[in-house]
Amino acid sequence: MSATPHSTAPSDAFSAEALAALLPAHAAPPLEQLQRLIAAGLDRLPLPGHGATLQRWQALAAIAAVDLSLLKLYEGHTDALAILAEIDGAGEAPGSSWGVWCAEMPGARVKLHQGANGHWQLDGRKAWCSGAAGLSHALVSCWNDAGEACLAQVTLSQPGVTVTHDGWQAVGMAGSASVDVLFSAAHATPVGAPGAYLARPGFWHGGAGIAAGWYGAACAVAGYLHARAGHATPDPVRLAQLGRIDCALRAAGALLREGAREIDQHPQRDAMELALRLRLAVEDCATLVLQLTTRALGAGPLCRDAHFARLASDLPVFLRQSHAERDQATLGGIVAGAADHPWGL
Repeated sequence: MSATPHSTAPSDAFSAEALAALLPAHAAPPLEQLQRLIAAGLDRLPLPGHGATLQRWQALAAIAAVDLSLLKLYEGHTDALAILAEIDGAGEAPGSSWGVWCAEMPGARVKLHQGANGHWQLDGRKAWCSGAAGLSHALVSCWNDAGEACLAQVTLSQPGVTVTHDGWQAVGMAGSASVDVLFSAAHATPVGAPGAYLARPGFWHGGAGIAAGWYGAACAVAGYLHARAGHATPDPVRLAQLGRIDCALRAAGALLREGAREIDQHPQRDAMELALRLRLAVEDCATLVLQLTTRALGAGPLCRDAHFARLASDLPVFLRQSHAERDQATLGGIVAGAADHPWGL
């Protein structure tokens, strides 16, 4: 298990007021903000499936409302701590900052093998490495000589790790700096047995948690319309858009609360179906919220409010972490295999 215990972080630590005090409005770089959260102990979230999954997701949603690039780094760091706790990694050093780099680039695999000195080494190129230029450690998906999927932890300050400037041209989520990293005989430590990363129950728990981040960002976007919709002379069009947003957010929020409760009640159950449903529902909700809010408010906040503009730019990029119709087809196949239709009250 992880060497450092995971306490239940108090919910008021993630209030808007507390985060505003900790993460000033001058918008420090996301990596700097991540270090502030780590130093304050706010990375010690309840582990998923341990009775407080909703509280964990509420923290992710609160960070997402501040800055989605920060959320990308924070979610990766807290997910790494959960992975290490679940599959008996070597534990993390105090004050360390972690990424989880497990996207697989077509035609390229990072290789894990033992060198002549008996030490484990990584070789190859890994894409989509968020925060690579400033994190201290990463969990990296890789493949051993037998062709088995593995996970390894690696210290990023060593000579065998080269952070490139390749692979990231987006304006949205620019602060996540998800570039390519090259490994050349980089010293690494295997984490768990081959296949353990994908087989563990927490894989889909973590995937579902991403939806909580999307939801938090959508709530922040909608908050701008909520603040403007109740003026002395209400605009009926804005009110109609706000009503539609309210229905979408409440439905998505109810699904998230139900999903968190189910994960806590059945932590060892395969959560693939649950995670896919949450991600797809929240993706649709967030897309609708962004569309309706920007239509209702026009160009003003997009051009004159830095926080709103950043959210509106970041959210569409972050949502593309979804596999869209491919995930819909997977979920549809699961539902089609059920003996009875699953939609009764």
